Amino acid sequence: MPIALLPDRAIVTVTGEAAQDFLQGVLTCNVETLPEGEARLGALLTPQGKIQFDFLISRRPDGFRLDVAAERAADLARRLGLYRLRAKVAIAADPTVAVAAAWDGARSAAGVDAAADGRLPGLGARLYAAEAAFSADATEAAYHAHRIALGVPEAGRDFPFGDAFPHEALMDQLGGVDFRKGCYVGQEVVSRMQHRGTARTRCVPVVYRDGEAAPAGSEVGAGQRSLGTTGSHAGARGLALLRLDRLADALAAGEILRADGRILGVEKPAFATFPWPTAADASAV
Repeated sequence: MPIALLPDRAIVTVTGEAAQDFLQGVLTCNVETLPEGEARLGALLTPQGKIQFDFLISRRPDGFRLDVAAERAADLARRLGLYRLRAKVAIAADPTVAVAAAWDGARSAAGVDAAADGRLPGLGARLYAAEAAFSADATEAAYHAHRIALGVPEAGRDFPFGDAFPHEALMDQLGGVDFRKGCYVGQEVVSRMQHRGTARTRCVPVVYRDGEAAPAGSEVGAGQRSLGTTGSHAGARGLALLRLDRLADALAAGEILRADGRILGVEKPAFATFPWPTAADASAV
């Protein structure tokens, strides 16, 4: 029952009487329906609908915490501040709180705030407390191997900040976008992609035949086609951001997929509901 500290994550707090209304108006997820004890995937987009920041948001007594990539926490706080105007909210990075992940039934200690990871039940829970409060028995690498095995992408590792749409990062599949709520930054573009079904690129699991993964950022090709790029990996399993229409063409032509000279197969995430090339399975390689 592992617990792993995640030093690559940090907390931004949004507090005050207008915190819920403020966040509801700018984020992709539904903050109004967020129950206590859940860490829900969400994002702040550019006006063009691309992901500037992704995070897990959860309630706290005086507002909300956003669990975000540590290197982007200060920038997220600053960017949210640009949208604040006269709203009665306070926005700040909180360096006193550490982030951990617990899965496979692991339980947190007293004094640690726990929130179920709303993306997938298999991801377990996020834990928030001063670092000294944790009794971690797993590594950060073990958590990422678990995440990769479940087919869950992470910004900066599997898709680039500022250049990926929520659909490409599977946010529509993992509860990170509410298509029935009101307007938010970038909403028009995301809604159009949803209703027109124009998302052709997806972050999907890959399996390397010989057990050695290609470096992150390697081009995935088949024949003369460029399908996309690889992301993070753990052992023989990884993720890749691929054009599914080009994948379908490659499979129909009987072409082998390669990245950095390594042969790989592609799998549909177990939780995914989007259309999939029927021949695209790792066992086909």
